[in-house]
Amino acid sequence: MIQTETLTDLEIATRAEIRSIRDIARKLKIDLELLEQYGKYKAKLPLSLIDEKKVAAGNLVLVSAINPTPAGEGKTTVSIGLTDGLNKIGKDAMVVLREPSLGPVFGMKGGAAGGGYSQVIPMVDINLHFTGDFSAIEKANNLLAALIDNNIQSKTRNLNIDPRTIVWKRVMDMNDRALRHIIIGIGGSANGIPREDGFNITAASEVMAIICLSKDFDDLKKRLGSIFIGYTFDKKPIYARDLKAEGAMALLLRDALKPNLVQTLEGNPAIIHGGPFANIAQGTNSIVATKMGLSLCDFVVTEAGFGADLGAEKFLDIKCPVGGLKPKALVLVVTIRALRHHGGAKKRNTIPPT
Repeated sequence: MIQTETLTDLEIATRAEIRSIRDIARKLKIDLELLEQYGKYKAKLPLSLIDEKKVAAGNLVLVSAINPTPAGEGKTTVSIGLTDGLNKIGKDAMVVLREPSLGPVFGMKGGAAGGGYSQVIPMVDINLHFTGDFSAIEKANNLLAALIDNNIQSKTRNLNIDPRTIVWKRVMDMNDRALRHIIIGIGGSANGIPREDGFNITAASEVMAIICLSKDFDDLKKRLGSIFIGYTFDKKPIYARDLKAEGAMALLLRDALKPNLVQTLEGNPAIIHGGPFANIAQGTNSIVATKMGLSLCDFVVTEAGFGADLGAEKFLDIKCPVGGLKPKALVLVVTIRALRHHGGAKKRNTIPPT
């Protein structure tokens, strides 16, 4: 159908007919008793639905891009469009994507739920707080940070941590450069020991990378315990398990480990889960989300970013070996804008004329 009215992504998403998440679950033949609903249009899926035999037999398609521009090159849009196209020709297909961070959402790049008529919905929910996964990751990360500072001040359980060697930072899901490098613990002895610290954005947290590589709750807990914190004054390495932090951190992440089910504009199933940046971590959605998709559909389309030299390489060299995944095809998004941008053209000249 020819569109005669020019609409924004938000207008397209809010005008779309959105189906009940129970209808999407029925399409996937999921027992509705297993569906953990977050309102009418989104839900979490239990890890018990993962079938390793179906994972091994499934068709995984990876979408990546050449070196992108600051605005992105449309990996998510292509992934969603390809999924809708596969369903249109009678294939049983699902798209599995990362969750957006609020940093790019409120920055130049914008949201990460697709664009135009190639979107996942409810778009506003997905781009904002969604099911609370990012909040849980933030809390788990900052719990460990608080335990570190409590231990430094403690007189009875002190591990002799050298504050100058601590590499663990606090996180929040927002761009706030003023918090990148700060001094904490000032204002008196009740507020801790003064030291240098800082904030990263939540998508850059090691906890985010860990949750996306974990195979189940026990694996998550083990990986959290192996987080390196810093050294003691006598050069002994200290890990999160030395603070007995992994149990409480894993408990905060109990629900965040479960993949989120939503839909495309055309009513096809979509899983959105995890969101590590590719310049810092592996740049792909979680292993459990990809395996969940392969357990429920014959074809899974997923994306890895930023470009192929970051996201795709890390997908193939990190995620696939850890998760036992083998993509059957790779789609590369190439644009004239990116070629001009990386060829040295000024920003105003990177957009091709219409």
